[in-house]
Amino acid sequence: EVQLQASGGGLVQTGGSLRLSCAASGLTFDYYPIAWFRQAPGKEREGVSCFARNTDSTWYADSVKGRFAISGDNARNTVYLQMNSLKPEDSGVYYCAAVRSSGCRLRARSYDYWGRGTQVTVSS
Repeated sequence: EVQLQASGGGLVQTGGSLRLSCAASGLTFDYYPIAWFRQAPGKEREGVSCFARNTDSTWYADSVKGRFAISGDNARNTVYLQMNSLKPEDSGVYYCAAVRSSGCRLRARSYDYWGRGTQVTVSS
């Protein structure tokens, strides 16, 4: 049983911050990179960030570099996405995803396990 649960979304003004959480169960954290994707209406699902514990590597989309930070809490099997300086274009449904891999995968179709999305809305 592999389950992911995303939470922490909400409504925030431009320039504000949110912290998303992805609680994982049924998987070994060190063997499953965790990625965040987002999807806005009418747009493709895009990768936002990824964390691979086994290589201590992270990846960020160019659009969020310097503003978002991904981190993990091994004791709680939870990955966080700290989002600062939010912009309206950051709005969308955010999903966390996992796949058994030696490193981060960047395409949504590579992931086998998905959490239910959490809505992020940034008002202008």
